[in-house]
Parts: sequence; structure tokens; C-alpha cells
Amino acid sequence: MAIDRETLPVHVGIIMDGNGRWAVRQSLARTQGHAEGVKRAKEIVRAASDCGIPYVTLYIFSTENWKRTQEETGFLMNLIHQHLRAEFAFYKKHRIRLLHLGDRTGLPQDIRADIDAAVAETERFTGTTLVMAINYGGRDEIVRGIRQLVLHGTTPDAVDERTVTKSLDIPTLPDVDLLIRTGGELRLSNFLLWHAPYAELIFTETLWPDYTEAEFYANIATYQKRQRRFGAVFEGTDL
Repeated sequence: MAIDRETLPVHVGIIMDGNGRWAVRQSLARTQGHAEGVKRAKEIVRAASDCGIPYVTLYIFSTENWKRTQEETGFLMNLIHQHLRAEFAFYKKHRIRLLHLGDRTGLPQDIRADIDAAVAETERFTGTTLVMAINYGGRDEIVRGIRQLVLHGTTPDAVDERTVTKSLDIPTLPDVDLLIRTGGELRLSNFLLWHAPYAELIFTETLWPDYTEAEFYANIATYQKRQRRFGAVFEGTDL
């Protein structure tokens, strides 16, 4: 699928849904679906890096995912731990910078250490920035940001979009241009609520372990065909 490298989205957010259902359909344990999903994430991040997309945010583990069984959440934490330890050579080769989005305080100490090490080791890389949303919820991020404003004595008339943005986990994170959700569900599931006010949304039936580089590029091509108005009306059209 041909894409225009001059009109790429600056920030792509991806809800990687369908790992568990994929595993069930393969008569595998749900955890095996998550392991396969990690492989797919690596391929898609590489594809984004190859075409020059500046930011990709992956919804890796939500604040609501703790409601799953202890076996599944433990497996997911271990998978994150293994990946961050094992894949530095991949990030170095592609000059991918890592950042974390989410509530650090709710994560195990070893995972926090892994995240800190990955962020520090890649901070000078100038390729695609991969934002890892781990223990993340959109409402939780906004609530924690407002608490910071209150803590620092921000007065009510000083609160605007700029001050709220500065209080969030990554104040410099640009708004999402394209938000992709795999797995057939048609909802945002508390993902990047502040950051995606005018994101173009693409929902695909494809389960995440079956999502390919070709489909990713096709989604970008679809995004590039859309006319983004940001609430404006273009003169001479009925839009």
C-alpha cells in the first residue's frame, strides 16, 4: 500500500485488542495470545519507524486490566519485564526513544526499574518515540494531573488547556492524529482521552496477533484520504 510520506500522522495511538480471543480460537491459553501480540507490536513499531512516524503510543496495560486473573496480570508484567530487558538492541538499531505513560506508583518495583532503564538508555535516540502506556487510564491521567495543579496552588483562573497539558504524564506529547483499534470493538476504552480530541479513528475486525504491516500502512493511507477540519467549515464546500 502506497502512502504519502509528506502527510504522515505525527502521532499514532494503537489499542492492541484481541490477543486473548486470538488464543482461544487457536485452542491456546490466553497468555499465549499476549506473547504473540508482543511480536506483532515489535513489527508495527518497526514499520512506523521505517516510514518516519514521529510518535507511536501503544496501549500495553490499562488501569482496568488489574481486574483480570492474577495469573494473566502476572504473565503480562513478566512479559513487559522480559521485553524491556531483551529488546534494547532493537531500539538502538532503529534509534527508537522510549517514554512511559501511566501511573508508576501502581507498578511492581522491578517493572518501574525496567522502564526507568529503558527510558534512560534511549533518551538520546532521535527516531520514532515509542510511548508505552502501562498502568494507564485516560481519566486517571487527567485526575492525577489535576491533583498536581492543586498541590502546586494553581488558581482557578490560571487553569486552561495549556496548564492541564503541562500537568500530564508527558507534557510535550502531541495530540493523536490517528487512533487505531484492532479486535472489532468500537470504543476507546479510556485511552488517551485528553490527547485525542480530533483524532481520526479506525476500527478493524483484525485481532491484534493477525494485524500486519500491510494493514498498518493501509490504515495510514485511509487516514491520508480524510479531510481534517478540527471543527471548521471550509468555504465553498458542504463540509
